[in-house]
Amino acid sequence: MPTRLGYLTAEGFFDWPDEPGFRQELIRGVIVTCPLPGALHGEVAAEVGLLVANHVDRYKLGTCYAAGTGFFIERDPDTVCAPDFAFVGTHRQAAVVDATWYLPFAPELAVEVRCADDCDERINERIRRWLAAGSSLVWDVDPVASTVVVHRPGSEPVTLHDDQEIDGAEVIPGFRCGVADFFK
Repeated sequence: MPTRLGYLTAEGFFDWPDEPGFRQELIRGVIVTCPLPGALHGEVAAEVGLLVANHVDRYKLGTCYAAGTGFFIERDPDTVCAPDFAFVGTHRQAAVVDATWYLPFAPELAVEVRCADDCDERINERIRRWLAAGSSLVWDVDPVASTVVVHRPGSEPVTLHDDQEIDGAEVIPGFRCGVADFFK
């Protein structure tokens, strides 16, 4: 379903067929594909998700979303992206009117786990996109370097190493763990 500019819309993208062996996102009306990530990426994304989700569930803070969940963050031309892990607070769940479709906003926390073939330019563009769309916190998780770069709107990024702690700030109150816990 093209827009007046000839770009694909989020509605058209929702019905677009999967391409085996690739992840797909809609970036300003254009489908962007990249190869599926390797095992280390999946292991680290799952560990981050497990740690955060356990805390979120325990304190009933909101909902966590796994990789592949689409967030509709820009209209005309449309953008639908999927972080490797995401969190949305309880107070925003009322805006989700159709749970079978994309979430109609950016997550409060977006986590991007680097793949072996990721370049800084690609990751930085994803981080800028999340922040511009309204994410309050973006974690750039690097399994090879065992670091997490914490991004917040209007602040300089902060790099945390595996001997330091990470927290959820006001986005996920009370969440705290060692950075090394992400890389078990």
